Amino acid sequence: MLRIAICDDQPRELEIINAYITEYIATHTLEAEMKLFSHPDQLLTAIEAESFHLYLLDIVMPMVSGIELGKEIRRIDREAQIIYATTEPQFALQAYVASPINYLIKPINKQQLFDTLSFAISKIDLSLEKTFTVKTADSLRVLNLSEILCCEYRRHTVIFNLRNYEEVITRTIRESFAEYSMTIRKDTRFLQCHTSYYVNMQWVERFAKDSFTLRGGKVIPIAAKLYPAVRDQFMDYLMAREVNR
Repeated sequence: MLRIAICDDQPRELEIINAYITEYIATHTLEAEMKLFSHPDQLLTAIEAESFHLYLLDIVMPMVSGIELGKEIRRIDREAQIIYATTEPQFALQAYVASPINYLIKPINKQQLFDTLSFAISKIDLSLEKTFTVKTADSLRVLNLSEILCCEYRRHTVIFNLRNYEEVITRTIRESFAEYSMTIRKDTRFLQCHTSYYVNMQWVERFAKDSFTLRGGKVIPIAAKLYPAVRDQFMDYLMAREVNR
């Protein structure tokens, strides 16, 4: 499902953009979820726990400008698509620090917005929205792979650390960690850096010779004997991501 965040401190502008995008989604029969934010702080709080494929941002907003907001989004998510919609054309050059896909001037031309949405959505790979079902001690949980920071094998259980800082712990597994993690291993975002760990490279903030630091500060060790292969796989992932942007 396509997830879209719209942030504009002007209620009327928020309403117009929402109406246009709702029309676009209906016309193109897309499965999508939209969330509206009237203050950049609300969006900054939201992206601590959830992610969006597409952001539509105003530039001139209280406390945090759309440019600063875009930079923060880009810091934590290099794959998201950002569209600016503003009355202020003079910020166009500054806005490119957030690598937006377009910079629209208000009042928004509906067809121009639709063309920009088509281009942005064409660059979003929704096939990455894979899930993994986890049996816990008291329930079944369906986890979106993009929300998993890492998973750790410990005492015949697997601990999943999620973007919202939640830990999901499986009940005792009978198979090996490698067998249990087969689905995760096949996803190109995941890398095994230690006998007991897989990390989602999407959420790596720092790479050192002996560890990955993930979003939120969690540090995952890299086994010394695996370092050359880990380094190469991580570099390949980064290069592929840049090419696809």
